[in-house]
Amino acid sequence: MKKVFTLFLVLAMLTGLVTGCSSSDKKDTTEPAATTTPTEAATTDSTASTDEATPAPTTEATDVSGIKVGIIYVGDENEGYTAAHMAGIDEMIKTLGLSEDQVIEKTNIAEDESCYDAAVDLADQGCNIIFANSFGHEDYMLQAAKEYPEVQFCHATGYKAASSGLPNVHNYFTSVYESRYVSGVVAGLKLNEMIEKGTITADKAKMGYVGAYPYAEVVSGYTSFYLGAKSVCPSVTMEVQYTNSWADMAGESEVAKKLIQDGCVLLSQHADTTGAPTAAEEAKVPIVGYNVDMTSVAPNAALTSATINWGPYYTYAVKSILDKTPIATDWCQGFKEGAVGISPLNDAVVAAGTADKVAEVEAALKDGTLKVFDTSTFTVNGSKIEDLIKSNADFEKYSAYVSDGYFHESEVISAPAFDLRIDGITELTQN
Repeated sequence: MKKVFTLFLVLAMLTGLVTGCSSSDKKDTTEPAATTTPTEAATTDSTASTDEATPAPTTEATDVSGIKVGIIYVGDENEGYTAAHMAGIDEMIKTLGLSEDQVIEKTNIAEDESCYDAAVDLADQGCNIIFANSFGHEDYMLQAAKEYPEVQFCHATGYKAASSGLPNVHNYFTSVYESRYVSGVVAGLKLNEMIEKGTITADKAKMGYVGAYPYAEVVSGYTSFYLGAKSVCPSVTMEVQYTNSWADMAGESEVAKKLIQDGCVLLSQHADTTGAPTAAEEAKVPIVGYNVDMTSVAPNAALTSATINWGPYYTYAVKSILDKTPIATDWCQGFKEGAVGISPLNDAVVAAGTADKVAEVEAALKDGTLKVFDTSTFTVNGSKIEDLIKSNADFEKYSAYVSDGYFHESEVISAPAFDLRIDGITELTQN
């Protein structure tokens, strides 16, 4: 079992070795971490609902001797996304009292037939439950699930569980858009400080965002980040550029530099390496990171990072097997359940009063009084989304998501579905 510690992770990421560890079945693929969710996720006819209030599993006197758990990772401990999943598995092991030989991890498993092979191997080794953490793994997990109906297959970031007709298939994700919103508030307060100090004028409050791919997950993430910033800095705008990779240190650094050249005075990222924070540190531009605390590589630039805690789901799903209780078809949780958060604020860089504002926003997310995608806070081509749904056939597909004044992200299905391009954000694609 790989134990993941932030210090080790950051040091490893600094080397740029985003794919170095061979899998437990001797595979040595080099696919980057991926949590992609395409546009069709927003139009799926899933009838499942997410389990937003799954109770914390109990751990009293449960016999764990008969369970074996398999995990298929698209990356390894040297990139933040998979490292976060590994930390969640470690939390599950500790919480439930499993031994390390009851867990089989396979790293660097590509989004191709090798995922099916890995799933079959895990099932043949006696795993009662098998997880996979990348969007492209889904079809191969479904294939294996049909052949092993007695095994539970759980897939992160996908959307086909409800429509598959397979009772042993489940999708899971987290409300990471909540943590991105909070990190956006941190960014907006920093912009306000820069305006107050005269470093920039209000009309120059332009942020840059290093995205991986133009999929719904990334669009949802950068939009929620922007809306968080806008909630405290109304004049903010944002430019998004893509690397077309989940883990490309050089590419992320290059895109970060392009954004700075385009006049962006603060950066954020939905990509898995330290490339962007390193570039921001060199340029003395504040940045919000992703997955892990970036202060080790950007002590004078990193504000905070949006983070995910996968432990609650892994503990819940494995405990369900132990208790012989059903696993939710679609599962998604957020701040309220401890599934998302932000890394410690860098007091040397964040604006005064940030901690108090963060506490206020987090409390509002937890009690439900704040909705990240409140439709009164954004427009699309100058119009409200409710009006577009009524008047434009291209937007009718969003009617299942928009009601009660907000877009119900990750509530219809667990996978992100928000792929609207809202006003205030410019999106530039890369070759």
